[in-house]
Amino acid sequence: MNTNTLAHKVAVVTGASKGIGAAIAKHLAAAGAHVVVNYASSKADADKIVADIAAQGGQAIAVQGNASKPSEIEALFAAAKTTFGRLDVLVNNAGIYEGQPLGQITEENFHRHFNLNVLGVILATQEALKHFGPEGGSIVNISSVVSSMALPNTAVYNATKAAVDILTRTFAKELGSRNIRVNSVNPGPVETEGTHAAGFVEKFGAFAALTPLGRVAQPGDIAPAVVFLASPEAGWITGECLVVSGGLR
Repeated sequence: MNTNTLAHKVAVVTGASKGIGAAIAKHLAAAGAHVVVNYASSKADADKIVADIAAQGGQAIAVQGNASKPSEIEALFAAAKTTFGRLDVLVNNAGIYEGQPLGQITEENFHRHFNLNVLGVILATQEALKHFGPEGGSIVNISSVVSSMALPNTAVYNATKAAVDILTRTFAKELGSRNIRVNSVNPGPVETEGTHAAGFVEKFGAFAALTPLGRVAQPGDIAPAVVFLASPEAGWITGECLVVSGGLR
C-alpha cells in the first residue's frame, strides 16, 4: 500500500490514548494524516502518542472528551476543525469491555456498555457529518469478532458489537450519496492494556490454540486494516465488516 495514502487528510480517532486506538493513530499519521488523538481520562498517555507522532515528523493533537457525551463530542470535532481546518476520517474506537455471565448482568452494566460502545458511535458519526466536506469522507468503526462468535459470559459486550455492525451497514446505505464510506474492522482477541486490566489475558492461550495463525493479535496487527479502509485505495468499499482475527471465527 502507498505509505502516503492519507497525506493532508485529517483524522479523528476516539479512545486513542492506549491499545488499538493508539496504534491506529500512529499508523494514520505514518500514512500522512493529521491526527486528533481523543482520550477520556488518560491525558499523559494521549500526550505521549502525540509526542511519538511528532517525533516521526507527523502532526497530532490530544483532545479530551467522553464519546458518550454530546457536548464533549462537539468540542472534540470543533478542536479538530480549529487546529487542522477540515475532517476526512473518523475512527470510532472508544469502547469498554466487561465480561459477566447472564446472572450478573445489571442495568448499570448494560447502560455503561451501550452508552459508549453504541451511542458513542452514533454521536461521533452525527457530529462528523457536520464537518466532512463536499468530497465526502471515511468512517471506520471498531467492532469485534464476538459480534458473530457470540462468546459466553460476554452477552452485553457481544450485543454492543453486533449493534456496531448493523450501524455500519445501515449508515453506509444512508451516507453513500454523500460519498461517505462506512466500514468496520472486527478484531479477534488483542493484547492491550485494557484486556490485561479486564483479566482477559488468562484466556489468551486458549484463543491462540483456536486461531489458525497461532497467536492473539497485537494492536499493530489491527491498525493497517483501518488505514486501508480510511484511504482512497478502499474507495469502492463501504458497508463491510472486515474480520481481522488471524482466522478465528
